[in-house]
Amino acid sequence: MNKLYTVAPMNAAILQYPGIENRDLTSLELNFATSFGMQVDEELANAWEKVTDGCLLFEASYGLSETHTCDTIMPIDKVKHGSCGIATYDTEIRIVDMETGADLPPGEQGEIVVKNPGVFKGYLNRPEDTAETLRDGWVFTGDIGMLDEDGYLYFNGRLKEMIKSSGFSVFPEDVEALLSEHEAISQVAVIGIPDEVRGESVKAFIVLKQEYKGKISEDEIIAWSKETMAAYKYPREVEFLDSLPATSSGKVLRRLLKEN
Repeated sequence: MNKLYTVAPMNAAILQYPGIENRDLTSLELNFATSFGMQVDEELANAWEKVTDGCLLFEASYGLSETHTCDTIMPIDKVKHGSCGIATYDTEIRIVDMETGADLPPGEQGEIVVKNPGVFKGYLNRPEDTAETLRDGWVFTGDIGMLDEDGYLYFNGRLKEMIKSSGFSVFPEDVEALLSEHEAISQVAVIGIPDEVRGESVKAFIVLKQEYKGKISEDEIIAWSKETMAAYKYPREVEFLDSLPATSSGKVLRRLLKEN
């Protein structure tokens, strides 16, 4: 079985490659992926399956360097697009209230906490950070998510990257997922920018699909967003880029966008 590991923008870029429908990708049977910059959603998975004549594309896992980096895995026979799969062997995952620390029921959003035999022992020479993150063997990840009734984990964003707009909590991933539904958008990254009235507003950095470059404006994207999103979510600013700053693995570096 030929397998491939990608980040979602790689699959999207391949799908947009001129003449890709004439290329023979049928040797691919399984494609593990990570949602960096865009989601591994059902639409992307279906398009990939079509062009490869049957290759299964899905989110590979969820994990951190403070754990063993693979705390969940997606069951191949029970894929749930939008989720990160279920807990791996000997791993426990809870969702807790960010203020009280109380466990939350399935379907409710809170902080993801993880426990398994592979969790780290602490940060070198950083006892305060260790005490904040590692509590009674549980790693408090700083990630926001939820579990469903079947134990599938859904990652909704980083607590440190959360945007506070007009008193509402806005996760960049939520806005990015909505913007990705626009037919002209290839990749998108969202950050918070200072706003005297709202506290923070949303700004979107967008890479357009090749065929839309020069044919759509930033204001048109904002107008579309205003019609399709809640008032506190839609971007007040949009900037087009040729590419998004990213690590070698494809993870978008929002901090570099904030520094510009």
